[in-house]
Amino acid sequence: MTEKTVIALGFFDGVHIGHGALLRRATERAGELNATPAAFTFDRSPREFVTGQPVPLLTDVNERAALARELYGIERVIVAQFDRSMMTMPWEDFLGTLLVGQHHAVHLVAGHDFRFGYKNEGTPELLRTWCAGHGVGCDIIPKVELNGVTVSSTHIRALVEAGDLEQATAFLGHPYALSGAVVHGRHIGTSELVPTINLAAEGARVLPPHGVYVSRTHLPEGRIVRSVTNIGVRPTVGGDDALTVETHLIGYEGDLYGAMIRVELLRFLREERRFASVEELYRQIERDIRTAEKE
Repeated sequence: MTEKTVIALGFFDGVHIGHGALLRRATERAGELNATPAAFTFDRSPREFVTGQPVPLLTDVNERAALARELYGIERVIVAQFDRSMMTMPWEDFLGTLLVGQHHAVHLVAGHDFRFGYKNEGTPELLRTWCAGHGVGCDIIPKVELNGVTVSSTHIRALVEAGDLEQATAFLGHPYALSGAVVHGRHIGTSELVPTINLAAEGARVLPPHGVYVSRTHLPEGRIVRSVTNIGVRPTVGGDDALTVETHLIGYEGDLYGAMIRVELLRFLREERRFASVEELYRQIERDIRTAEKE
């Protein structure tokens, strides 16, 4: 028997509380229809494909999928390649051939501003009309506001870049996080008895200002540990201006090289600066750790 799906439609960068309204409705409808709750997204930003320029994002495709599953009960995440074929697909084919024909949608959920198909000709109104004429259920979710501001990925990106993690967390519904594989650094921290892990954040990412942040880190086995994260160029010991995301895991011992982790940034602690000596730097790091231990 073909698996029926209820599909929430969107790019879902950040999986913020506005997206959550769509994903939650998809899960609810799936329960009513004995179908699988699903989300449809693209492997890259459509704007990146069109312009050929990297588009800094809040989340990569794997993070979007993980958040949709963890926070909203989405069981299937459909990741479509955004290429010329997708860009030029008529909106009727997007709905009938792709979503219903290939992915067996019996109900679709979209936001008030969702556009789709060639030249963005598909609108929420056309979606609702098409669904009514083809026996497919449809929900159009109105805009979600917080403190009078429409929740959007664009607004949250600006908050993160400004370093306002408290407001970013409120609009996201979860802390802003960076995920990736642990890579080898210069081993300076290990040699000085302040072990750190270096995170490879893939692709163009939105980052807060350089500095030190109170954080918490999700490890592969499910453990969550308090941590302190430095984002910047390590002016005291770096010397090459290479951007790093470096995290000290408080009270953790173990080899994480190659492991996939998620570092949630909770609040700004201090600016990154050059210290007179490595010894002075590490005294400051110890103070940072003591502060984070109290969080």
